[in-house]
Amino acid sequence: MKKSRVRVYAWEFPVRFTHWINFLCIFTLALTGYYIGDPFIHALSSKQYIMGWTRFIHFVAAYTFLMSMIIRLYWALMGNKYACYKVWFPFSGKKIHDLLGTLKFYLFLSKEPPKNIGHTAVAGLTYLIVYAIFIFEIFSGFAMYSVNHSGTIWTLLGGWLLGVMDLQTIRLWHHFTLYIILAFIVVHVYIGWFLDLVEKNGLMGSIFDGYKFVPEEDLE
Repeated sequence: MKKSRVRVYAWEFPVRFTHWINFLCIFTLALTGYYIGDPFIHALSSKQYIMGWTRFIHFVAAYTFLMSMIIRLYWALMGNKYACYKVWFPFSGKKIHDLLGTLKFYLFLSKEPPKNIGHTAVAGLTYLIVYAIFIFEIFSGFAMYSVNHSGTIWTLLGGWLLGVMDLQTIRLWHHFTLYIILAFIVVHVYIGWFLDLVEKNGLMGSIFDGYKFVPEEDLE
């Protein structure tokens, strides 16, 4: 018997907007950052400002990423229950039960998919870690940038990190965490497609229009 489904508005515009801005920024930052760290194209004349333009694009993407994160964190306070910061802390009794159940499903130990309109408990905890990594990338990036800049704003944005670890260590971790983010993206896309195929709830399309199609009995 086919389940009756209800169209639910899960992802509000600020959530979808910052999701795609973050994706574009990370793609740009990864590409330009890799080139900055290991230039593989060399200028043939003094008029070719390759590294300069690469760094400029990297900085523009970094500022955009910073603003996107500020918007998303603000919306974690002002948005609906699916955007709320509380979903990032699945440490209550029920949430832990959901966390274990979702892990069993992802590990193919259970055939029952997680019943969540918004983020699953695993997704919530994952986003807590991922956002922490994003914040570290922002601070560590501005820490390196602050070496050639002085002032309160540069100290707040990341200069303070130079008092915690040396510059080369910051550069190493800034580079290393990029690969963690890229690995997350691969897993993120795989799980998204997997859940969409299993649950048939329009998950992948929901990041474009915000709507999911949920069985009536799963409504919270």
